[in-house]
Amino acid sequence: MKKMLMAIFMLTLFGAGAAFAQPKPMRLYIAPNSIVPQPDIMKHLVEKCPNVSLTLDAKRSDFMLLAWGWSGSYRFTVYQKGGVAVYGTSTVLLSNAVKDVCKFVNSPAGQTMIKASAPPPPPPPPPAERD
Repeated sequence: MKKMLMAIFMLTLFGAGAAFAQPKPMRLYIAPNSIVPQPDIMKHLVEKCPNVSLTLDAKRSDFMLLAWGWSGSYRFTVYQKGGVAVYGTSTVLLSNAVKDVCKFVNSPAGQTMIKASAPPPPPPPPPAERD
C-alpha cells in the first residue's frame, strides 16, 4: 500500500512539474520590409510571450515575422527558415496579432517546425589511414 501511495505521489509531482514547465526560448527575426514598428511588437511580446525575443541576426532566428498593417488592420505572416510561410493572422488589434503569433510559435506545430528547419549534423570524419 505504501509503495502504491509513493508511486501516485511521484506521478503527481512529475505531472505538476510538466504543467509549470516554461516554454523554450525562441528568437524571432522581423522582416526588413515590415511596416509595424519593432518597439510596438516588442512591447506586446514581453507581455504575451516572454520566452520569445527579437534578433537582428536572421541566421540565428527560429522564425521570421512579416508584420504589416496599421491600427484596425494588422496582418502578420510567420516564415520558417528557408522562406516557407507556416502561419498567418489578421486582426484588428496589434496585441492580438502578437498573441496569435506567440501561441503559434509555442504550439507543438511551431516547435516541430523549429526542429525540422535545423541544419543536419556534420558528417563524421573519415577514418584515419594506418601505415
